[in-house]
Amino acid sequence: MVPKLVLFDLDGTLVDSAPDIAAALNAALAEIGQPTHSVGMVTTYVGDGAAKLVERSIRSTSPASEVDQAALLERFKAQYAANVCVHTRLYPGVLEVLEALHARPTPLAVLTNKPGDLARSLLRALTLDRFFADVVGDGDGYARKPSPEAALALVAKHEVGPADTLVVGDGIPDVRLGRAAGCRVAAVAWGYTSLEGLALERPDWIVDAPGELLELGSRRRDGNPRRPSGRCG
Repeated sequence: MVPKLVLFDLDGTLVDSAPDIAAALNAALAEIGQPTHSVGMVTTYVGDGAAKLVERSIRSTSPASEVDQAALLERFKAQYAANVCVHTRLYPGVLEVLEALHARPTPLAVLTNKPGDLARSLLRALTLDRFFADVVGDGDGYARKPSPEAALALVAKHEVGPADTLVVGDGIPDVRLGRAAGCRVAAVAWGYTSLEGLALERPDWIVDAPGELLELGSRRRDGNPRRPSGRCG
């Protein structure tokens, strides 16, 4: 497949941002005397937006009635905005793929459940913003993934068909978004969702390394590809 538009997820797909997300979340929790969580645990909370991240962080430790979740959400956003790119790193091989796609040229966009202002701030900090024609996140006027609303708006904006659009992500919402929008879907095996969970969603491809995104025409979905062990950051 040679896509005419590529919609990338952000956290767990382009970047390993879990250390900074966990640090901001734990700082916000500590401010109100709530238990903190390991980075590994926080990765299981990521993918459905900041409000859901906060809700999941307190669900197992405190009755919901004892915590002002709206206030905690604002504390988290403030902590994260101030430290959005301390330990966050690109996954190995991502930069080369973005450069190759950008040179074709293929329009690229980021479609994330991260608050849009934080997503744009992070991309600027990593000097990745130059690659993307659009960055759409939570709070930018569209329903969160897996709703296809934002994806369909981007497809219309760039005047391409859904079947010529590739969705790339590490999460179940990404696969379901792609399916709902009629796009092709490449699920990445290096992110925050288990390979087994991704396989159950039946994406068109499961890729083990970013470079494989440039060769999807010869990589139809088959079997259970291995999860790679290397991570940057």
